[in-house]
Amino acid sequence: MGYGLLAGAIAAEVLATTAMKYSEGFSKLWPSLITVVGYVIAFSLLAQTLKTLSIGTAYAIWAGVGTAAVAAIGMVFMNESASLAKFAGIGLVIAGVVVLNVGGAH
Repeated sequence: MGYGLLAGAIAAEVLATTAMKYSEGFSKLWPSLITVVGYVIAFSLLAQTLKTLSIGTAYAIWAGVGTAAVAAIGMVFMNESASLAKFAGIGLVIAGVVVLNVGGAH
């Protein structure tokens, strides 16, 4: 259940962050509303997640997956540059999440 809630929190946060880009500095109504609602949902789900998962595990997964997803969305849908350095950075973020989770199991 905790990981399902965390997945929902990540999806809401990624949606909110993407909408923030389209809000053009909160000057467009609908993307701005999606941003606010998305973050409220994301933090609400994260708060529920923390009832069953450790904060270190939950936040590492939240931050890592969210960062990788938003970076990929930027490259694929927003014409942001895709470079070897960006892919290496995303790989390092994912590796960091894995190490934190494996290290936390012991």
